Amino acid sequence: MKSQDLIIIIVIVIILIPAINGMITHMKGEGSCCGGPKEKAPRKKIAGKPLRKLIVHIEGMHCDNCKNRVERHLNDIDGVVAKVNLAKKQAEVSIYKDGVPDDLIKKTIEALDFQVTSMEEK
Repeated sequence: MKSQDLIIIIVIVIILIPAINGMITHMKGEGSCCGGPKEKAPRKKIAGKPLRKLIVHIEGMHCDNCKNRVERHLNDIDGVVAKVNLAKKQAEVSIYKDGVPDDLIKKTIEALDFQVTSMEEK
């Protein structure tokens, strides 16, 4: 084996090790991908009984940051409390105010580059 070949192999290994470690961390949902450091979305509570509940099925969430982004943005909607389950790829959305259309929920999620595959009343 030539010394040039050995140097190329060493360089490739040096590049691949951090890439593989990063991929493993990301796939386990422990990375800080999708918009920054890992931080929990604040819990939102509204007194009273919700007028209705939706189960929203979402594709494209990979980690806790994805989950937290969706939860944060849904909770920014007046009269909405959302709880996102990454493992089930769904959000449980409680609506406490009249006039919150399903389309607003869908557009809010899809604006974050996730895909809403279906929505159903709970």
